[in-house]
Amino acid sequence: MNLFDAIFQGILQGLTEFLPVSSSGHLAIYQHITGITENNLFFSVMLHVGTLAAVVIVYFKTVIKLFGALGSIIKKIFTKSFKWKEMTPQENMAVMIIIGLLPLFALFLPIPGTGLKLKDLGDKFATDGYFIVVGIALTLTSVLLLFSGRSQRSVKIIDGKKYRKKLRKEYRPLDAVIVGFSQCGAALLPGLSRSGSTLAAGQFRGIERQTALDFSFLLGTPAIVAAALLELKDVLFSAESDIKDINAAYVIIGMIVAAAVGMVAIKLFKWLLKTNKMFIFILYTAAVGLTIILISIIELSSGTNLFTQQPLHF
Repeated sequence: MNLFDAIFQGILQGLTEFLPVSSSGHLAIYQHITGITENNLFFSVMLHVGTLAAVVIVYFKTVIKLFGALGSIIKKIFTKSFKWKEMTPQENMAVMIIIGLLPLFALFLPIPGTGLKLKDLGDKFATDGYFIVVGIALTLTSVLLLFSGRSQRSVKIIDGKKYRKKLRKEYRPLDAVIVGFSQCGAALLPGLSRSGSTLAAGQFRGIERQTALDFSFLLGTPAIVAAALLELKDVLFSAESDIKDINAAYVIIGMIVAAAVGMVAIKLFKWLLKTNKMFIFILYTAAVGLTIILISIIELSSGTNLFTQQPLHF
């Protein structure tokens, strides 16, 4: 790894982690085109830490309030004064995030007869033999962004009068569960954007779009922590650990770049959503997704990778 690689990967991680274009999908595309599948797990962990820092910095006041609300809930439970219907908005958000994280445990369920867990499907679908999955998932991201945005503009006609759909700013348990499962779907399908799918799920449930986006980023924070810890475990217990082979300065630079670009990406996403410019991501993911599907059909018919000319691996 050199300085350029560290900066490039930091930029790529910071952008694709938060913009609705799928970081896993873009990594799969890069590996498919170049044929390079080696990945420094330790550096990947540090980039995740950088993107985590971006969320914490942008939502610092909110995060502090959520921890305070969680402490308040715990205190009320022990003093037997907790009442679900009397939760403050901050307490409600903290509880909904916890509920939204529960579906992630489904990723560790075993797939009968395979020796794999559900979470392993993400890595399997990222191989070049399943490149078409990336294209389908990116196209699905485009469809979700398109129709979830339209769902917020729907109106009802009552007695000849038009009434715009009333949107909510507070999540309910079912909302959180559905958004949580959409996050699981993004973990299983490289190309299905985590931020895009969780935003869409919230909007389909009638949540106001900025609230849905904030919840998406806050819900993703523990998920980023979990992903980093799982990768760190692989680094520490791997017989082929590559920690010694990486320059500490490049790691720090990569982290700083990922954090800085991540902050810009979060603010950019919020602004584009607020100003109704999501068509940029809708068109981009559709164009890339359909192109990949076409390439995949050609590759599956020939049995070789169109770019590396190597046999496809399944």
